[in-house]
Amino acid sequence: MKLGRLGVWYSTDKCTAAQVADLARVVERNGYSAYWYPESRGYESLSVAGYLLSNSQKLIVGSSIANIYARDAFTARRAMISMNDLHGGRYILGLGVSHIPMVEGLRGHKYDKPLGAMSAYLDGINKDAPADSPVVVAALGPKMLELSARKSMGAVPYNVTPGHTAQAAKILGPGKILAVEQKVTIETDPAKARALGRKELARYMVLPNYRNNWLREGFSEADLANGGSDKFIDAMCLWGDADTVRRGLRAHFDAGATHVCLQPVHEDGNMAARDKIIETLADV
Repeated sequence: MKLGRLGVWYSTDKCTAAQVADLARVVERNGYSAYWYPESRGYESLSVAGYLLSNSQKLIVGSSIANIYARDAFTARRAMISMNDLHGGRYILGLGVSHIPMVEGLRGHKYDKPLGAMSAYLDGINKDAPADSPVVVAALGPKMLELSARKSMGAVPYNVTPGHTAQAAKILGPGKILAVEQKVTIETDPAKARALGRKELARYMVLPNYRNNWLREGFSEADLANGGSDKFIDAMCLWGDADTVRRGLRAHFDAGATHVCLQPVHEDGNMAARDKIIETLADV
């Protein structure tokens, strides 16, 4: 499986079933190599993967991420193998430990220490699986990145800056996937752009995993207060004209990313605006 330069990250939970299929076709038609989607409160991850693969021809589909508390490692391994056998080797299993509210509050499981839980899960995934199995990990901190390098094909960091990308590339080393998500909006009005960014980021601002990583990246508690400082929002959600946004995306490549998946940020329900962003930025 060859993961190309650019991908799109977008939550399928924002879409009806017909819109999910339409989005896969939009992403593929515009020449992106991959489409990435999360697992949250809506669609079940593996069901979505099969649907996306069935509604595309060459598009690689990656979970970003499938929650390790949603299914045991044996099931995830068999799903990864089955999906690739059935759909021409186009599925990447992206795994993550998720967050306490999603694991304990929503699913009723005990949230274990992230590093140990992921290490044990990867051992289960890798048992009797081919050495080149397409598995990547949602890794932010140095220890999780190092684990990703040892036990998977690489990492899919989320809500990070090019500075983090440079550190991740160094830890992962050569030959590993470093697929970085970056939020983008083509909006030249600073107030409108930052309002869109703050609304999109609000759900993440209360989650310790992200907050701790932002502090490691050099943001202050003040940057994370009251919806986020302008400096913080500008780093998390690129905005401006198309050329400005393209430069921001290229900064991740310059820092060592092997793949960048842009996440279109737009007004609620405006799928035309989403598709326009995807079309405009396909030539980064």
